[in-house]
Amino acid sequence: MKIRSITFFLNPNWPLDVDRIRKSGEFLAEARLIFEKAGYEVQTTRLATVPFPQLLGSHLEREAVQFALELEQQARMAGFDYISLGPALPGVMESYAVIPQILTIAPAIFLGGVMADAQAGISLPAVRACARTIRDLAPITPDGFTNLRFAALANVPPGSPFFPAAYHAGDEPAFALATEAADLIVDAVSEADSLEQARRRIVSALEDHSARLGQVSEALATRFQIEFKGIDFSPAPFPSRECSLGDAVERLGIPALGLPGTLAGMAFLAESIDRARFSRTGFSGLMLPVLEDAVLAERAAEGSLTITDLLLYSAVCGTGLDTIPLPGDVTEEQLAAVLLDLAALAQRLEKSLTARLMPVPGKIAGDPTGFDFAFFANSRVMTIRSQPLVGLFSSDEIFDLKARIRPAS
Repeated sequence: MKIRSITFFLNPNWPLDVDRIRKSGEFLAEARLIFEKAGYEVQTTRLATVPFPQLLGSHLEREAVQFALELEQQARMAGFDYISLGPALPGVMESYAVIPQILTIAPAIFLGGVMADAQAGISLPAVRACARTIRDLAPITPDGFTNLRFAALANVPPGSPFFPAAYHAGDEPAFALATEAADLIVDAVSEADSLEQARRRIVSALEDHSARLGQVSEALATRFQIEFKGIDFSPAPFPSRECSLGDAVERLGIPALGLPGTLAGMAFLAESIDRARFSRTGFSGLMLPVLEDAVLAERAAEGSLTITDLLLYSAVCGTGLDTIPLPGDVTEEQLAAVLLDLAALAQRLEKSLTARLMPVPGKIAGDPTGFDFAFFANSRVMTIRSQPLVGLFSSDEIFDLKARIRPAS
């Protein structure tokens, strides 16, 4: 198990409060050292700010690029690997339009776009704006890689340490941990003689590591007088079989991921994570990024795992549709239909979901992907079966979906 990220949450102000950023870097350097002494490799260190539309206000369109460049420079000098500026907001529709400009010139920056939240509901204009952003980002590089740094968000509160969903609320700094812990799940399932034993092993592994991580984190929080928000123990995979959640699911007895029985396997692992007791933040669920998981990538390439399957599995587990390679000619309207389904699922089930969709220029469904990135396992471009929305769903309404009312017992 590794720490995928120590994520520091900050209001950097605008103009930038350079002293705040410098002090966050001092915390970061000490935290990395202490976690490594405790036996945990720290892969990245990240900074997440309050949503950039709130910081920039009426200066947004004029100063967004300057803000991103200055913050990137100062944060990198302070020791941060990546920076999230938070999401564009439905109340500031012009904030979506500046995202491609920022991500084109600032390679360490991540951004999101809110399309639904628990209070306001689903914004059809914001859904379309997120789809348009994905289309506009795709041709920035020949492989469509820029979309790795953008996600459409549904019901995602502040405080998640995983990018691109991470953002902050308020003025007081805080930090949280994101883990790369799929190997714990694989080991627990591989060594079990029964489902009950597999569940106990998962819970035990997560609680043991979270106790160690929590002890270090609380000591850091006390020393620096900074809030520790908790651990997002969504067991992020790495593109090797021993760190593949897809492999863990198949080891439960499913011949190939995507076949009937997969949903039950996903639900079993996600519910096992829910049983573990630790200081939670973020998603803390089952993470299914196609291009970051060796078995997910393999099954998607074979065609047994589809986008519809992944949307279905999002109902019982983690983060939504993540690192999905799509045809380069996918339209904004096709993307919007998929995003709307994801937003509806998040609203109806009262859960946080995101979408990182990656159209690959020049590729069609079935073509091999060709990413040169250590955290990706190459696959094939997936088929997207959607058509433009018409009628009432093509309007500019914002509508709510309440969770299902359960009958009294």
